[in-house]
Amino acid sequence: MLPIGCRQPTNSEVAQSASGEANAKHYPVRGKIVTVDATHGEIVLDAAAIPGFMDAMTMPYKLKNPSIISELHPGDSITATLIATDKSDLLDEIVVIAQAKPDYKPSFFYHPIQPGDQLPDFHLLNQSDKQIRLAQFRGKVLLMTFIYTRCPLADFCPRMSRNFAQIDKALAADPALYKKTHLLSVSFDPDYDTPQVLRSYGSSYTGKYTNETFDHWDFAAPSKADLAPVLRFFDVGATPEKDRTITHSLSTLVIGPDGKVFKWYPTNDWTPDQIVNDVKQLVGQQGKA
Repeated sequence: MLPIGCRQPTNSEVAQSASGEANAKHYPVRGKIVTVDATHGEIVLDAAAIPGFMDAMTMPYKLKNPSIISELHPGDSITATLIATDKSDLLDEIVVIAQAKPDYKPSFFYHPIQPGDQLPDFHLLNQSDKQIRLAQFRGKVLLMTFIYTRCPLADFCPRMSRNFAQIDKALAADPALYKKTHLLSVSFDPDYDTPQVLRSYGSSYTGKYTNETFDHWDFAAPSKADLAPVLRFFDVGATPEKDRTITHSLSTLVIGPDGKVFKWYPTNDWTPDQIVNDVKQLVGQQGKA
């Protein structure tokens, strides 16, 4: 998986798009690239239907950031955000989820996540400067997502953290579910996201600040040595940029009490209600076992 869209835009890009996007609507889109036109900074995309916007259709789209077009190739499957305005439709936040030709592939491969996959027992350092292990959450439904605290794009890491905050509140309203679940936000920026930074970041999303105990929601990061294996298993592409941002993909998982993957959400179009329903389904299955 090659993340392309999550980076801080330049000042000129912001100036060019600010007026045109004042009333823009954003839609998640998925499809396969048919052709690439580097001269005009656009691709022809065979896109799946976008509920509430348009049926499945093959048509050209301009890229909000044309400089990434060299990373796109005919036959690549992508996810992206469609920015629809009165004047134009632009593609942004592009992630290549399947490449067309082997010679485009990196020197290592990401793990293709499937329901039933057993989680390795990765070790992480949490917001309380304590080592935690994934295996310690066995017996509970574990909800995992990946973030980094400096992420500048609202629809990427901040959206994942806002969603998890809503989930945490929804579960807290049901004590029976609350005690059978745990949330874990994993940073892929261990150099910057120290325990102190993660504590401050996490407590701002829970809204409890200095009163937060983190009993139900951990914020943690792998060591630098363990970072690559963690990202490869959970299918997270993360590439540091010169401006200190990280171009990355997304990965959110629902893990059963047996430590196996139940659901995997590789984009940002899932909702807190979906995850809460997944939790209820898993807890219900456990009660029948």
